[in-house]
Amino acid sequence: MALKTFNLDDAVYKEFSEHCKKNGISMSKKVENFIREEVEGIKSGARVTRTRIVKEMKDFDGLEKEHSFKKYC
Repeated sequence: MALKTFNLDDAVYKEFSEHCKKNGISMSKKVENFIREEVEGIKSGARVTRTRIVKEMKDFDGLEKEHSFKKYC
């Protein structure tokens, strides 16, 4: 394990933190799994689709949210 520091939008962090607490989700594991999928996609040459990103970025009311990595997708 390695301890890393990330800069996150405070409102997004708080909302996701609350969601994780309510649902017994490990935020660290979610981030790790996201990065793992990205690395596997990079290695295999697969491109992450906007559809998957939009699906993952929907808020808990089903509304699409902007994300800080949009310009890279």
